[in-house]
Amino acid sequence: MIVVFALAASLAYGFSDFVGGIVSRRAAAWSVAVTAQFVAFIGVGSVAVFVGGSPTAGDLAWGALAGVGSGVGTGMLYRGLGGGRMSVVAPLSAVGAALLPVAVGTATGERPSMATWVGVIVAFPAIWLVARGSEHDEVLGEPEPDCRPRSRDVIDGLAAGCGFGLLFVALGQVPEDAGLAPLTLMQVVSVGVLASTALSLRQPLRLPRRVAAWAALAGALGAAATGLFQLATQSGLLTVASVLTSLYPATTVVLAAIVLHEHITRWQGIGLGFAGIAVGLVAAG
Repeated sequence: MIVVFALAASLAYGFSDFVGGIVSRRAAAWSVAVTAQFVAFIGVGSVAVFVGGSPTAGDLAWGALAGVGSGVGTGMLYRGLGGGRMSVVAPLSAVGAALLPVAVGTATGERPSMATWVGVIVAFPAIWLVARGSEHDEVLGEPEPDCRPRSRDVIDGLAAGCGFGLLFVALGQVPEDAGLAPLTLMQVVSVGVLASTALSLRQPLRLPRRVAAWAALAGALGAAATGLFQLATQSGLLTVASVLTSLYPATTVVLAAIVLHEHITRWQGIGLGFAGIAVGLVAAG
């Protein structure tokens, strides 16, 4: 089941980033992130009431730490998608999101099979190639801005990757009997991190009505993705769950091709092929 849950999480994250990326080019990125995470909190909190569970103080602490990662990752990713080159930001965020949990999982004694390890190794160039595309891509339907220095895009991508990697590692420590309370706390902390950052940067917290609904959709999809990822880590190894989930740029790229009629580059096609091989190897392992 870990493969099913992780790939479903990847699909939901890809949809969420596609919607969030478009909205972030039409409104302040931090405002989009706050709205998305607030909607995610409402959704997860509502479900948590019915799910129940017996979380310990340690489980809640892991949930709070995951919230810090979620807030940083979401804010920096949306800022990168909204004002920078996605060809730089997206691959760095996706590879970073996978690399940190793999390192932690290996350090804590996880020992995947040889086939699974090969799949994990193949997944990294797949993530990079799918997300990167070409230097001249017009990602998410609008030309990538040329006004920002490339160093800002690198910083956004690395920070987003570290944030999501921390999110994955922290949620990977939450047991099944904890229920959704840690995930709810994660959303609360994430909203707090994003709102405080937006206020410190003097960014508005409210979105124009024409884009608020789309930001809410991005948040709902992100909440579903995070819940699915937690189920994946509870079903198997953190190493496997994080790498498969981090294939989310493939969904974003395919959606851009279908909905926005964007061209899938040769390198992205190769990356999609590698992604298929990686999934097959992990499933076989």
